[in-house]
Amino acid sequence: MRLHIMDDSKFDLGNFEEEYLTQAAGFVPFSEWTAQDIINFEEPDMVNSPAHYTSGRYEAIDVIEDAITEAPNVQAGFLQGQVLKYLLRLWHKIDAKEDAEKARWYLDRLIKSLE
Repeated sequence: MRLHIMDDSKFDLGNFEEEYLTQAAGFVPFSEWTAQDIINFEEPDMVNSPAHYTSGRYEAIDVIEDAITEAPNVQAGFLQGQVLKYLLRLWHKIDAKEDAEKARWYLDRLIKSLE
């Protein structure tokens, strides 16, 4: 699935960032759409199926729900779920380091809760 930018003017990011977004996420500026792109266009569903949670064979929510079933308590399950959420989408976000740091923050809290 190709993601499309409908209004090029909203993305004044400079060459480097625009190039990065284009290559990393498959963004296609509206000015470069083909007739087939227009026919096949589907608005991304950022509530029910955001791309950074649904790439791969399994949705992140399904993996998380399965993983936390054996947690010793609600707090530990929540913290584990947060760690997994950030790690599962790590390479699908623009700032992977930030998501890795968020995962570590939750992991540190999980480890303290288990002491």
